[in-house]
Amino acid sequence: MTDTSDGDRRQLDQFTRRSLLLGGVQAAGLGLVGWRLFDLQVMGAHRYGPLAENNRLNLQVVAPKRGRILDRSGRVLADNEQVFRVTITPALAKNVGGVLRRVSRILPLTDDEIAKIVARTRKQGRNVPTTVASDLSFEQVAHLNLAAPSLPGINTEFALRRRYLGGSSLCHVVGFVGSVERFTIDDDAVARLPEMRIGKSGAELGFDGDLRGTGGTQKVEVDARGRVVRNLETVDPVAGRDVTLTIDSELQQLVGERLQSGGTAAAAVLLDIQTGGIVVMASAPGFDPGAIAGGITTADWQKLAQSEDKPLLNRAVAGQYAPGSTFVVVTALAALEAGVLSPGERIVCDGEYEYRGDVYRCSKREGHGSLSLHEAISSSCEVFFCEVAARLGIARLSAAARALGLGSTWNFGLSEEKSGLVPDPDWKRGNLNAAWLGGETLLTGIGQGYLQATPLQLAVMAARLASGRRVVPVLEKRDGISGFVPLGFSEVHIDAVRQGMAAAVNDQGGSAEEAKLGAGRPVVAGKAGASKIFIGYEPAETPRYAIATVVERSNASAALLARDILNFAVDRADHAGGKTPQGGGVSPTGDDTGKAG
Repeated sequence: MTDTSDGDRRQLDQFTRRSLLLGGVQAAGLGLVGWRLFDLQVMGAHRYGPLAENNRLNLQVVAPKRGRILDRSGRVLADNEQVFRVTITPALAKNVGGVLRRVSRILPLTDDEIAKIVARTRKQGRNVPTTVASDLSFEQVAHLNLAAPSLPGINTEFALRRRYLGGSSLCHVVGFVGSVERFTIDDDAVARLPEMRIGKSGAELGFDGDLRGTGGTQKVEVDARGRVVRNLETVDPVAGRDVTLTIDSELQQLVGERLQSGGTAAAAVLLDIQTGGIVVMASAPGFDPGAIAGGITTADWQKLAQSEDKPLLNRAVAGQYAPGSTFVVVTALAALEAGVLSPGERIVCDGEYEYRGDVYRCSKREGHGSLSLHEAISSSCEVFFCEVAARLGIARLSAAARALGLGSTWNFGLSEEKSGLVPDPDWKRGNLNAAWLGGETLLTGIGQGYLQATPLQLAVMAARLASGRRVVPVLEKRDGISGFVPLGFSEVHIDAVRQGMAAAVNDQGGSAEEAKLGAGRPVVAGKAGASKIFIGYEPAETPRYAIATVVERSNASAALLARDILNFAVDRADHAGGKTPQGGGVSPTGDDTGKAG
């Protein structure tokens, strides 16, 4: 009996010790948990409170509405239209590829497209919505919404898409928009939004800062799955500014159709001489900017970018051409100013010109005989201008070319603008590591050799000769137009060149006779460079428009193209009651803002 009682007592003591040990461990655990709760809720409140609040609140960036692009009369060239779009947020989707494959049962998504979307989500971040597809039909949106429970991270919404109303005739001037391809640390947060589009070419790029606007913000409350519960605070975005161009879109349409009908690569620029406003700037072939902005496929883009016809090239500002005989007006004016030629002097052309053992032949093999400056410009006599260039020298010749607008860019809104080339000894030494040769001065004097110019530069040259002032091209319509400063050349000398240009178009056998508008129409003054380039202005007596045209195929005529464009312009002006196109202008001082190229 005693032994049994002792055994029971020992078991009870053992149980008691174990209970106390277990209770102590539990008490210690509860103490640690309590201390941790105290640390989190009391000691760490100042640190964890804001973090918890940020998990509950989400600050979203709201994209601004892009400004419109208008022509000089207020016609819309580019605006925005509302479309349905579907996006995916990687943080909510978890398996982005798997969700997109389920989406492909409703939308036509290929494996390659899915892979590109997945790559884009990785680049943009897990919490940033990425566009899957745009321009959805109502039926597609309905099917996606019905399948929403099986498509985590997928969201359908309204979006704005850029719309272009001018087609290929205005594609190079207006340009197009595209998504942001690369992000940097200092990028505006709005640039990371899936619907954000920025200018990629033309005025869309040149005026992007004005058109883009300023993003807004929206503070929302979200649940644990990132779904919006309610909107707490909204700062509305500021829409981009509308940009009004100096372009006459209806005239541009006519010119674009005329260029396309010629079946060759070509360009044309028409300037308002009074204001410098670019009334027409056309380049062919062109492209459909709407197709690019709407989401062009990689294959179609490569086909467009690699085409031999270079439809993406704005030949009017980026095409660089040897000006040929159109340049002799520069040679003539420089020689008159330098005093190495007088307006009444005559030079004999026997068909060839010998210089330091080399022979330069005239386009008229038998020669032109004795010529005045007036007659030499009209007939494009190479011998006459080789002699004048030899007297003049390259330094004075290149200086006159730059004063008339060659070798310059003007930063007027098209970033594709090229500077061309006005060569001189310093340029040749720096770029070719060779000395300048006397014969190269002769070639420059007749518009050949290294000399290069864009159609815009040639139109500016024509405008400066027509007005005697330093005309500067502009693309955005402005108020408060002021005059341009004088060129600094003698008006008598400029007038002598103008008379030669008038003769080239209007005299019997003139080298630019094809540009004549016809009976009862304004008189044109101009100069042709063979058949590929033409510069001029009209009316010859009171100049209003300056023009430059270029065709890249020898059997097409730049002078005929210029004639048709000027006739379009005259008819447009008559229809409008003869009003002078408005738009453009310069700084209050009228200074040339061009930069030497």
